[in-house]
Amino acid sequence: MRFGIISTAEIGRESVIPAIQASDHEAAAIASRDADRAASVAADLGIGRSYGSYEALLEDDSLDAVYNPLPNGLHAEWTRRAADAGLDVLCEKPLTADAPAAADLFDYCADRDVTLMEAFMYRFHPRTERAVEVAAAQLGDVRSVTSSFKFPLYGAPDDVRLDPDLAGGSIMDVGCYAISAVRQFLGDPDRALGSIYDTRDCGVDTEMAAVLEYDDGRRARVASGFDTQEVQRYRVDAVDGWLEAERAFNPDLGEVVTLEYEVDGRHVEERFEPIDQYRLEVEGFADAVESGSTPRVDRAETLGNMATIDAVYESADRGAAVDVTVPE
Repeated sequence: MRFGIISTAEIGRESVIPAIQASDHEAAAIASRDADRAASVAADLGIGRSYGSYEALLEDDSLDAVYNPLPNGLHAEWTRRAADAGLDVLCEKPLTADAPAAADLFDYCADRDVTLMEAFMYRFHPRTERAVEVAAAQLGDVRSVTSSFKFPLYGAPDDVRLDPDLAGGSIMDVGCYAISAVRQFLGDPDRALGSIYDTRDCGVDTEMAAVLEYDDGRRARVASGFDTQEVQRYRVDAVDGWLEAERAFNPDLGEVVTLEYEVDGRHVEERFEPIDQYRLEVEGFADAVESGSTPRVDRAETLGNMATIDAVYESADRGAAVDVTVPE
């Protein structure tokens, strides 16, 4: 599969483009609104063609798919344009600014017979797969999950993650992972009760804490933020044991990670050798396109996650619990 990359964003340069190049697929072209910037990145990364506009890249008939790591608020527009060009799209998370927009975008791509997948790379890590398997097959009744992703966001105040016009904020940047992890073990919540804080007076949440509620009494706690030291973890608690993972979402490329769990007093620690989860994501997307199968991160997965995020925001605004309503 020949990928065109829309923008020279850091996530593409440092993680996804190298992952494409490490796979059997090709990073064939890259575009920026600055032609010199595109040419420089292409030369640095060994990409064959560069373009000074996203439109020009989408006119490249040799491409099969697009990887879209633009700022959140631009995902929908340029995914639609890629679909109009007949290109399948791997789009960074969060797919859109809210769940209805995500549903519309999936419909749009389906009408043009192109595959769309939201890029949640941690879902492709063998540890994530194993954690879901252990929780389902070995733990009894799972009653609660806690999940957090925080890191210190330093740098200029014009960072796109601090821009409300580009759908910035800690929930959209990393809280989406914490919510996704909860949903792997408990499914879609019925309600959300959330609090958000804008500690930098920038117009977006820089800290979030929420409780996700289920009608059968199960509960989850999720948190995200830009103001404290890095934490990436989830813990699952069941009637007969527990499961937890540290460095849960984005471990370093060469990092060994573990999954620790206990069932009926039997304690286990499983070790996972370093692996490129971005490469697995790229390969999973390409395999789904080539086979015509449903991607691992499919429409239902994306809409459930986005609807939960919407409910957290609405709850924080209203100061009360809000039902989670997943679009059809």
